[in-house]
Amino acid sequence: MEKPAATSLNRAVDPDSASRFARFIQDIGVSDTILPDYSNKDFYSDIVRGLLKVDKVGRGLVTCLLSVKPAVTNFYGGLHGGAVAAVAEIVSIACARTVVAEDKEIFLGELSMSYLSAAQPNAELTVDGSVVRSGRNVTVTAVEFKLKETGKLAYTARATFYNTPISKL
Repeated sequence: MEKPAATSLNRAVDPDSASRFARFIQDIGVSDTILPDYSNKDFYSDIVRGLLKVDKVGRGLVTCLLSVKPAVTNFYGGLHGGAVAAVAEIVSIACARTVVAEDKEIFLGELSMSYLSAAQPNAELTVDGSVVRSGRNVTVTAVEFKLKETGKLAYTARATFYNTPISKL
């Protein structure tokens, strides 16, 4: 097996800074292999769904409670941005489904996220999803994540779905 070429540094980069960065990348496990148990289809979806508890469902409205567990925190201890986006997608789909007819499929066309502040481990968030607009071909939803204890807004999301009739062949 051929040995990989050594990495060369730009002269403007401090070697000490480069070494600290390399240790940081190694510490967070970027190059670690994923164990077979964790590479199964929908493994991460199951983790995220396990954090959510449905509170209320109404036409165009969905409210859930989200528990921040260590499994979905980032290197700094806050709720991982990918987990926030996954929850936003799930709640947005649930919201859209309350107003889009069952004979139509919905496809996520856009999901925009705003990360305003971090939710710490063991915090609880209230996740409120609502339909902003729903027409024949497009449905737009908004999702707000607020800390349950203080009501402080932590994250927001907006999703655009395309509604298409199911083909009858």
